[in-house]
Amino acid sequence: MRFMLIHYVPDAVAEQAEHSAEIEDALAAWVAQWTARGILLHGDRLRPAADATTVTVRGGEQLIADGPFAETKEQVAGYDVIDCADLDQAIVVAAGHPTARLGTIEVRRVAGAASRSPQSTR
Repeated sequence: MRFMLIHYVPDAVAEQAEHSAEIEDALAAWVAQWTARGILLHGDRLRPAADATTVTVRGGEQLIADGPFAETKEQVAGYDVIDCADLDQAIVVAAGHPTARLGTIEVRRVAGAASRSPQSTR
């Protein structure tokens, strides 16, 4: 089963984390561990929410705005797509990610055919 790990961190933490060698090392170790096991399929950081552009279409009219959609003290800092046997395994993978110590990781199963892969038979 494929799951998406969505990383939420407070704004101040996001800025500090980008410049922390300790977090970089922990992240590199996490990526290496789960990639070697065939669990981590893809993931990346996202640019800060201030760099976002939002797109909305209402009544056929396209509305574009700079910045994040919601005013919040947290931001989505990154994501990972993982392939696990079940939710329990996905939780173990998420709990080991450095972001879990800095903010919150939402674990959400990918819906539909994209959630199944040849590796999902673990």
